[in-house]
Amino acid sequence: MVDIVRTDSGNKDFKELVALLDSYLAEKDGDDHAFYDQFNSIDKLNNVVLIYKDDLAVACGAVKEFSPGVMEVKRMYTRPAFRGQKIASTVLHELEKWALELGYHTCILETGRRQEEAVGLYHHTGYTLIPNYGQYQHVEYSLCFEKKLIL
Repeated sequence: MVDIVRTDSGNKDFKELVALLDSYLAEKDGDDHAFYDQFNSIDKLNNVVLIYKDDLAVACGAVKEFSPGVMEVKRMYTRPAFRGQKIASTVLHELEKWALELGYHTCILETGRRQEEAVGLYHHTGYTLIPNYGQYQHVEYSLCFEKKLIL
């Protein structure tokens, strides 16, 4: 049984999962980690989703406004022991649902080429590759995705 909780970035379980995510990304990104890390502040994330399994926070994700009508997906993470159980898809679906409820019509996101599991997740859940946006425009190891949200 999983529980889905909507919260914000002040949640202690979210902060714990983000610390695990940052450690994972530091290993995956290597020397490029400092560049990516500067865009991953969690200070003002008002739309955070946590998944709990047996009272343990096992996955998280967030959305924040990128531009009018567009939310950016941020800080997606699932504990390694819980991967392969469609939990990340559940997080993503809940974030998309929340974005729609708030009046947004599109979600975008950036992930690294080295995060093969994440790339697979986004393809599998209906995201399409788009040109790199914003600070990722000329970043070789970044991949950007978009999904039009449907009621």
